[in-house]
Amino acid sequence: MAIWVNDETRLLVQGITGKEGTFHALGCREYGTKVVAGVTPGKGGETVEGIPVFDSVEEARGETGANASMIFVPPPFAADAIMESAAAGIELTVCITEGIPVNDMLQVKAFLRDHPTRLIGPNCPGVISPGYAKIGIMPGHIHKKGSVGVISRSGTLTYEAVWQLSNLDFGQSTCVGIGGDPVNGTNFIDVLSAFKDDASTEAVIFIGEIGGDAEEKAATWCRENWDLERRPIVGFIAGRTAPPGRRMGHAGAIVAGGKGTAAEKMQAMKDAGIHVVESPGHLGETVKRALGR
Repeated sequence: MAIWVNDETRLLVQGITGKEGTFHALGCREYGTKVVAGVTPGKGGETVEGIPVFDSVEEARGETGANASMIFVPPPFAADAIMESAAAGIELTVCITEGIPVNDMLQVKAFLRDHPTRLIGPNCPGVISPGYAKIGIMPGHIHKKGSVGVISRSGTLTYEAVWQLSNLDFGQSTCVGIGGDPVNGTNFIDVLSAFKDDASTEAVIFIGEIGGDAEEKAATWCRENWDLERRPIVGFIAGRTAPPGRRMGHAGAIVAGGKGTAAEKMQAMKDAGIHVVESPGHLGETVKRALGR
């Protein structure tokens, strides 16, 4: 079917009265997502294109039954918004905001240990289950309902992979942009574990970046837990030409101390049995070939 987002998703948007919050809340609604509420402190009682606005997440959840949140709150206040969502019992929170201080995210991670909320992001495009609902800023029209899962640290490369798949008549079960910050709520293994338990996902595209060791850990997990013969994974690592010590685009995309290089990550993926491509332009065709179609 899909993971985390489906036709039972009831979305509230924190920061809905801001320009970006309004634009993307309406975009999600136009796609078919049930957008049931917005939250902006001090603006409770207002509406945004028919969507009721509340002063708090707790109030919005109580009045509308919202079970997911999308956050468009400025960086200094975004961590508090995430924790407010978790404290209100929201099951899934997607934080689009970029530029949240690492210290703030460390506090969020500690707070979430005592709350069951699934956080995706921050600094991410969001999550979409084509044909059901989208929570994020991705262009919905390029997606197609199907059976290939997509997980990525890069938003634009997610769109590239999806476009290739759709043009080859391969739909997607769910596409998850986990974000490129060094401290995030959901990692590769979290998503892969969910895809493993989703019978409708028959293959996965796994897009990583230089920096950190998340891709290596995920490759090891795949080798030990995933049936790569029956359900192939196609991988790509962005940033092969990045100079050491220079941050490239995302806060977590930096090679430091000789660690986190593209070559290391690609080798770890190959050793695990993942089909690694040298160019993102080959993702879709490699999925097709791996599935024997």
